[in-house]
Amino acid sequence: MFSGIIEGCGRVVALENHGDNLDITLSCPFASELKIDQSIAHNGVCLTVVAQSGDTYTVTAIRETLDRSNLGKLQISDEVNLERSMLLGGRLDGHIVQGHVDMTALCTSVEEANGSWLYRFEHQTDKALAERGYITVEKGSIAVNGVSLTVCDSEKTSFGVAIIPYTHEHTNFKHIRVGSVVNLEFDIVGKYLCKMQAYEG
Repeated sequence: MFSGIIEGCGRVVALENHGDNLDITLSCPFASELKIDQSIAHNGVCLTVVAQSGDTYTVTAIRETLDRSNLGKLQISDEVNLERSMLLGGRLDGHIVQGHVDMTALCTSVEEANGSWLYRFEHQTDKALAERGYITVEKGSIAVNGVSLTVCDSEKTSFGVAIIPYTHEHTNFKHIRVGSVVNLEFDIVGKYLCKMQAYEG
């Protein structure tokens, strides 16, 4: 489980396909602290460390992950948001993030607003997806590329978020432009509520 508070960015140093799987090797400041089988969120996707050497480590993304996320679009030197799993007894500074990306979204606007930034994202939706909780609500939580954010403008197929300067500088939000594809994980509490309502209906 994660909180959506990004520890830092890793840089992709190698990509290698093995059948439908993709091995992703990254460098990051805490790579030497990692252990085999450890879970780390990459742009919000929970992946397992399968190899570690010096300041680099490797994870494997399977076809299901590549189909649902933007990891299949990674290129050498791309920056990836990283978060290690929560420590038991630690503070939940963001919100409950499982590391199970639901879908991708497209950035449709980026606007600077006196030092902060306003981003807007458009995502797929229909009745079946809404019943699974793949929706946003005003002032609700959303994870975008693994970053815990508050929805500030919720529409049926899109939403907006405001990014403070620290988050902009210390995550890969600084690289997101109009047309960029990002990962979304909708709020788990909302998913349960939608599921319960579907059963009652």
